[in-house]
Amino acid sequence: MSEQANRTVPVGPTKMTPSEAFVETMVANGVTDMFGIMGSAFMDAMDIFAPAGIRLIPVVHEQGAAHMADGFSRVSGRHGVVIGQNGPGISNCVTAIAAAYWAHSPVVIVTPETGTMTMGLGGFQECNQLPMFQEFTKYQGHVTHPARMAEYTGRCFDRAMSEMGPTQLNIPRDYFYGEITAEIPKPSRLDRGAGGEQSLNEAAELLAQAKFPVIISGGGVVMGDAVEECKALAERLGAPVVNSYLHNDSFPASHPLWCGPLGYQGSKAAMKLMAQADVVVALGSRLGPFGTLPQHGMDYWPKNAKIIQIDADNKMLGLVKKISVGICGDAKAAAVALTQRLANRTLACDATRAERADKIATEKAAWEKELDEWTHERDPFSLDMIEQNAQERPFSGGEFLHPRQVLRELEKAMPEDVMVSTDIGNINSVANSYLRFEKPRSFFAAMSFGNCGYAFPTIIGAKVAAPHRPAVSYAGDGAWGMSLMETMTCVRHNIPVTAVVFHNRQWGAEKKNQVDFYNRRFVAGELDNQSFAEIARAMGAEGITVDRLEDVGPALKKAIDLQMNHGKTCIIEIMCTRELGDPFRRDALSKPVRFLDKYKDYV
Repeated sequence: MSEQANRTVPVGPTKMTPSEAFVETMVANGVTDMFGIMGSAFMDAMDIFAPAGIRLIPVVHEQGAAHMADGFSRVSGRHGVVIGQNGPGISNCVTAIAAAYWAHSPVVIVTPETGTMTMGLGGFQECNQLPMFQEFTKYQGHVTHPARMAEYTGRCFDRAMSEMGPTQLNIPRDYFYGEITAEIPKPSRLDRGAGGEQSLNEAAELLAQAKFPVIISGGGVVMGDAVEECKALAERLGAPVVNSYLHNDSFPASHPLWCGPLGYQGSKAAMKLMAQADVVVALGSRLGPFGTLPQHGMDYWPKNAKIIQIDADNKMLGLVKKISVGICGDAKAAAVALTQRLANRTLACDATRAERADKIATEKAAWEKELDEWTHERDPFSLDMIEQNAQERPFSGGEFLHPRQVLRELEKAMPEDVMVSTDIGNINSVANSYLRFEKPRSFFAAMSFGNCGYAFPTIIGAKVAAPHRPAVSYAGDGAWGMSLMETMTCVRHNIPVTAVVFHNRQWGAEKKNQVDFYNRRFVAGELDNQSFAEIARAMGAEGITVDRLEDVGPALKKAIDLQMNHGKTCIIEIMCTRELGDPFRRDALSKPVRFLDKYKDYV
């Protein structure tokens, strides 16, 4: 039978097994790749994945599998699918599904469960799997009878797309077996509109009167394929466009109206221009609290500006920031509707278009100059570390490099059409200032859940979805320790990617708090590591250790060549100083107070 025939599902009520109903419903939803570790709980269905045209990619750890499903989804705009053995295999996925939830990724996690005849008896690998994910899923489907397998499977796939988030399909393991009559449901996809006429008209009126409008291009612009529509609206207004936090791919960096990202370690140009806004259009952004916090010593959020918020989820409108107009609609359709309403009008901001363009260009140039000259951190701790590291040599014999200089060199060497994922950590977060993209679905960060070990497996999933694109992950040595084992997944299954590991021998983000609040009393913050390049080679990948600044760019270019032209995964280990950038939040901790005598010196 041809491959195309295998991807054709039965029409109308048909006799089949529940396993066949499950697999055929996935075929109907276009599933070609799944991530997980094989298990007896779903083996009857797994046995027919291959003839159905579905590849199960085995991983080293199930958390990595769910991150890969997330990365696959974020690049492709399709479902990412993860599956594992009931009990521990499923519980291993919780953290990654939480990350997918805050990335608004339509991931379907299939959770085979203990059989119905032994539930409640405390059997092998038994646990209640629905409560584990209830906080991090948009919908939970529990198959209540084998005959309803296709129904629940289809609903989980539909809800993941309609609500843009993970769903859980929970299946008692004995329900894969038997004989049923089932009809494979056709996928149902929402046709989202621009929003209500009244709210669109109100927003257009505010924009017509605005003297200094600013657009925040959020994740909804990426997910809604709305970059061109955002550009059209920005160009009509002559408005600076800032990326919402960790959505640096939501507007092309080469565009003259692009100003860079807001939020932690974002663009000073974006923040200074945002501070001048009298009307803000939050296009496809929930305006999350972490992405609008003061940064670089600037409380830049405009206190008196009128806010127009556009989000497909009505529950997000006005949740974090006080808004003047809320539009529940698709980012693309709403941008088109607003542009049409403004097309033939004389706008208050038309008179200052040239002046504002000069201001945008000036602020951007000033920020680029500052980044060029910001070669190292200048706080007392970092200066001490720089001096100390100057007296040392890494095990590779070269020298320890300044993280900011490294990030600038990596930025310059990035290939066209690159995809980049970043982990949580001090250097990774500083990278927010240096990561620029020309197209959407190119940047994948850990978002609000902020878990370590995110970046590497996520970029592996992204590479599976887009094998023609260069794929690069950033991680510090702490986060890398949580994910490096998936190097074996890359080698075993020929999924070539490039991982950049910033080897600075510490848990930098948390250690910064011990510097600022605990008088440099370091507890559990130091990391004594072996060579990650050597570990990579031991796992069958390539490894490069970089300890000279002039070698950073060439190392990345070599690794990309290995990835794209030779099918090789390469780990670039960059030996960095122990200097530290700003903390995530200065308001997150308080100076310690001690009342007991034995702790009196711990202030």
